[in-house]
Amino acid sequence: MTDAVVPPSFRLAYVPGVTPTKWIRIWNERMPGVPLTLIALSAADAPAALRDGEVDAGLVRVPIDREGLSAIPLYAETPVVVIPRDHVVAAVDEIAAEDLADDVVLHPLDDILDWAEFPGVPAKERPATTADAIELVAAGVGLVVVPQSLARLYHRKDLTFRPVTDGPESRIALSWPEDRKTELVEEFIGIVRGRTVNSSRGRPPAEPAKKKRPEPGATRQQRAAGNKNARGGSGKRGGSRGRPRRRS
Repeated sequence: MTDAVVPPSFRLAYVPGVTPTKWIRIWNERMPGVPLTLIALSAADAPAALRDGEVDAGLVRVPIDREGLSAIPLYAETPVVVIPRDHVVAAVDEIAAEDLADDVVLHPLDDILDWAEFPGVPAKERPATTADAIELVAAGVGLVVVPQSLARLYHRKDLTFRPVTDGPESRIALSWPEDRKTELVEEFIGIVRGRTVNSSRGRPPAEPAKKKRPEPGATRQQRAAGNKNARGGSGKRGGSRGRPRRRS
């Protein structure tokens, strides 16, 4: 009895706030025989999971420790400040970081924004996670600046957010172990970069359908040969069509 063949699969990590729905849909259309498994990881845990081979690729927030990893940038997010709906900042469309100078600004331990100088008045303690920080904002403890997708992910009816025009952007990248760039990883790279199914760097294009052979007598030469045979016979002796002989 032979061992069953294990079908290939693709394991994709993603961090909070990233929505890979469109790419997953395209994958399922192009690769119906290869199931894609989504694995939710924190921004801090994703790089280690890639290095340890727990996942094949990951949608991560950069900068990350790039040791042993390759990455391509995908897009950047605007930072926003999360505030109570009755906060004075809610009256404007956007603010600058210096406008938060008099506010307590929470700095969660999992913050991924690369601040040159952190804004506002520092809180006495740092919340463990961004989700915890947003709960504290709702409790009136302070404000928090996060990538826009995280403000939407942890949305509450009693809170809103406004763009911080000069805050650091959060960048999303596709990363994979540099020594394990498999054909499936290449396929997903092609998808996130918008390559078509027949792209030379994506999957090989389907072979063109073979032309049908012409039916007998359908070609010009065959028609000509047919006409010649009709005029001169087909190899069998036929009657003469010249002038009739005189009778003696």
